[in-house]
Amino acid sequence: MGTVKITILQTSDIHGNVFPLVYSSNKEKSLGLGKISTIIKNERKKNKNLLLIDNGDLIQGTPLTFHHVKKNQLKNNPMITLLNELKYDAAVIGNHEFNYGMSVLEHAVSQSTFPWLSANILHKNTMDPIFGKPYIIKVVEGIKISVLGVTTHYIPNWENPCHIADLTFEDAFETAKKWVNFIKKNEDPDIMIVSYHGGFERDIYTGERLEEITGENQGYQMCQQINGIDVLLTGHQHRTITETINNVVVVQPSFNGQAIGKVEFLFDKSQGIKIVDKTVTMIKAENTNTDEKLLALVKENEQKTQEWLDQTIGKVVGDMMIKDGFSLRLKEHPIIEFINKVQMDAAGVSISATALFYNESPGIPNQITMRDIVANYIYPNTLKVIRVSGKDIKDALERSAAYFLLKDGIIDVNPEFTHPKPQHYNYDMWEGIEYTFDLTKPIETRVVKLAKDGKSIRMDETFDVVMNNYRAGGGGNYPMFKGKPVIKDIPIDMSELMAEYILKRKIIHAEANHNWNIIWS
Repeated sequence: MGTVKITILQTSDIHGNVFPLVYSSNKEKSLGLGKISTIIKNERKKNKNLLLIDNGDLIQGTPLTFHHVKKNQLKNNPMITLLNELKYDAAVIGNHEFNYGMSVLEHAVSQSTFPWLSANILHKNTMDPIFGKPYIIKVVEGIKISVLGVTTHYIPNWENPCHIADLTFEDAFETAKKWVNFIKKNEDPDIMIVSYHGGFERDIYTGERLEEITGENQGYQMCQQINGIDVLLTGHQHRTITETINNVVVVQPSFNGQAIGKVEFLFDKSQGIKIVDKTVTMIKAENTNTDEKLLALVKENEQKTQEWLDQTIGKVVGDMMIKDGFSLRLKEHPIIEFINKVQMDAAGVSISATALFYNESPGIPNQITMRDIVANYIYPNTLKVIRVSGKDIKDALERSAAYFLLKDGIIDVNPEFTHPKPQHYNYDMWEGIEYTFDLTKPIETRVVKLAKDGKSIRMDETFDVVMNNYRAGGGGNYPMFKGKPVIKDIPIDMSELMAEYILKRKIIHAEANHNWNIIWS
């Protein structure tokens, strides 16, 4: 009977990256499914006993996927075309799968030649998994392999409610525990794989808490408290992890197709079926050739996307380029005032909050194209107007003020906003109010001025504020906004709103009124 080697390959958080480039500049970068495809094909040559699993956040994230949804939604989703071609065995629903709405997701699922797994996303009425199977069983050379899919149940804290109206999100840990026990009892697999679109709430070596325990990430708890898991495939946090926790092999393969996780099991079948060895590695896309045959399948999608990105839509008078994200957060920058103006114009209100979502945002040049818009506003956010109190505003500002640490007169970023993954997008800047942060004061006491139109804001006053749907739902640890009355829902992507604002005016002036400031000495 001898030995049998089983290879498990995992991608996660591809975020629509196919071609090895960065769309904001069209410069080459070692990422995307074109690179990953080469690795997959090489691994298939080494071992035909191979399972290929995607762990979520696949169909959203680049102009390629955005353009598909806005211009070619009824055609085949390019991401699914590629996963079908690569013969994926299964995929797990990620939180960003919902960003374009259920119709886009359902179309992607229906097009797939592989099953989508998510045992804890249920239909409200039937309480059955909305996307079909909670798990699959594969038998490879007599080795029985179970793959269970679960997704972070924190999605309702971020997602536009109309995108998930008919869904219930059960606790991912409790669901995994229930189904692992069920599968062990009823299927008796030789390998138990849990593919979890979520990450680790604790340090994988020390068990020390990494973040507020909200349920967003439960990977550490799964490894410690669920008996029977052999492999935990993770994602969501965009980390690079190949480790073993409590005898559970754990993997997290970076993001944007920069790497693929690989787990190998060696079985001895001479006396029953016994695991005699297991290894876990990360294969990086760096120095890997691009699979041009794969890219040819979506070449037309890419050409149309590039043409759309290069359309000129207006001009900037003045300087709206970004030198660095850190100084932009210390002193108001014209691009932040511009985004807030777009939000206020679309919403018809006088107070707005936004963030710089991407630390590598280049800013907007004098000749504006769609490429410049998507390079700076990288998420498919929509807008909401919510009614909040003066105290809510102050609490939200204190949350933003906590972004900074001051030591020996030097300002740095609070590690809470950078670990376990960068979360610079959780620092907001406001328009329509006047405020001051004093960084010499302790966190939660740094807002020393808060006014509107020169008049101090009372804590019991109410205001209508426009912000993106993620923040309006409390996302980014802004619980003061969760459950607040929604006065207006604007279900149009911000990149579209920004483009429309520019097209209507043709000329945009780079200016900042400096309604907020920060002191530290």
